[in-house]
Amino acid sequence: MVSYLMNTKNCMSVLLLSDRFDHFSFVGGEITTYCTFQIDGTYHPEFYPENEETSPDPYVRWKQVREYCFSLIKGKQTPLRFHFILSLAPDQIEALLQKEGLPYQTSDIKGLYLNFRYDGTRLTCTTGTSFHTFVLDKSLEHLWDSTVPKLFIKNRMEFEENH
Repeated sequence: MVSYLMNTKNCMSVLLLSDRFDHFSFVGGEITTYCTFQIDGTYHPEFYPENEETSPDPYVRWKQVREYCFSLIKGKQTPLRFHFILSLAPDQIEALLQKEGLPYQTSDIKGLYLNFRYDGTRLTCTTGTSFHTFVLDKSLEHLWDSTVPKLFIKNRMEFEENH
């Protein structure tokens, strides 16, 4: 599902200046201003001391890179473009599966994605669902596509769907 986010400034404020998406995993992104910055969201536990708690999630959380992304975007000029890939974190996927009674294990699912893309004029968000193996059942995909608009409404992010 593709959603056109109608009020770019408001949506960017929610995404970059609030903690409303902080529980999502950050898979990666790219920001183009005076040059292009590419960010890989892969978590590297070896960076932290041994006594520090590490995450089982293969990606960092959005809250860990949000301020950095904002620092690259803020200024008098808007970025030429950007693309952020967020995924529902594994613990949140587990909660969603249990709540909806779907017959999947978290280990079956590679990700439930939100792809935010700004092309210089318009901000869009495309949903995506990925499994580790081929699956004919589309129930999780349909659930994710119906969950995201509720997330936008909850966060007062005006949107228009384009199926």
